[in-house]
Amino acid sequence: MTLGMRKVIVLGLVAAVFLTANVLFVANWLAEKGIIDVAKHIRAEYLTGTAITIILVLLILLVKPGKELVSTSGLVRRCPVCDQVLMGKGKYCSECGSKV
Repeated sequence: MTLGMRKVIVLGLVAAVFLTANVLFVANWLAEKGIIDVAKHIRAEYLTGTAITIILVLLILLVKPGKELVSTSGLVRRCPVCDQVLMGKGKYCSECGSKV
């Protein structure tokens, strides 16, 4: 994990704690601006049970191409760098030359 990622995580946690501590203030501000009513309208019109089901199924079926065809064990593998199919027990990828 890089230093930048750690900084983002810490800033996110600080923002989450700040919002949790001021949840009533934030909720009242959202109600004054009318954002809650807009969100209710969007949920009622566009996020029906069917739409949510279809979105969840598509997210479940979303996989990296070729991952379901080739397993990581056995004689058939994939190069972690170029995603080339590797046959046999070789230590290097014939396409890009990286160590497997």
